[in-house]
This record gives sequence, structure tokens and C-alpha cells, in this order.
Amino acid sequence: MIAEVLSELTVQTYRTLLRSQVVHWNVVGPLFQPIHVLTEQHYTDLFAAIDQLAERIRALGHPVPTGKAAAGLDKALSLDGRLTARTMVEELVEDHEALVRLIREGAGQAEDVNDFVTHDLLTERLAFHEKAIWMLRAIVAD
Repeated sequence: MIAEVLSELTVQTYRTLLRSQVVHWNVVGPLFQPIHVLTEQHYTDLFAAIDQLAERIRALGHPVPTGKAAAGLDKALSLDGRLTARTMVEELVEDHEALVRLIREGAGQAEDVNDFVTHDLLTERLAFHEKAIWMLRAIVAD
């Protein structure tokens, strides 16, 4: 069901927002400035996206996830010794890649049932995450 995919996407987007903020606050070294600026842009966009996703879930007649939103937040908020800029960025890339996979799944489902509003929303989110992956990889490229 599309609402389930949107719910999972909302939860994973929230986790990625939080991890982006943790990186934003903790990155150090020669890549500090570009990563600091980029992660702020990302978490600002992700915050707005969470609201759009939640409103779409409600428009489809379903409640927005609450309980499972906390699952995995400990990992998102913890650095666990992963303090290099490269490592933090690589983890953000993995988070965005997971969101891309989920978005593609949801967009396919939306297309199958002619839910053009959800499909358009997911297409917009897909473009953001693919660009985020590109930019994050470019920052830490050798």
C-alpha cells in the first residue's frame, strides 16, 4: 500500500535529517566548510519534505507513523567513533541511497494506481536525493 511506503519514507527521512544535523555539528577538518553548508541545506529540505510526506499520508486517509519513528534514532544520533569527514559523508550517502530505493518502490506503486499526486511528490524527492548523493560523493572524492 502506498501509505505504508510513504510512512516508511517519512521515518527514514527523519532519521536522515537527524544524521545530517549530527554531521553538520561535528564535522571537522579541511572539508568542514562545504560539508557544513551542504548538510544544512539538506536538513532544511528534509524537514520540509517530512511535512509534505505526512500531509500526503493524511490526504490518503491514513495516520502518520509515530511509534516506529523512534526506532533507529539512536544510530542516527550517534557517531560511534565515526569521526572522519569521509566516514560521516559515506554514511549520509548510504542513507540517501536507501531513500532512493524506497522512493522508487513507492513511485512505481503510485504509478500503478494512477496516483499522480504521490508520484509527483516522490519524483521530486527522488531528484533531491540523487543530487544529494552526487554532491556528497563529490565532496569526498579523491
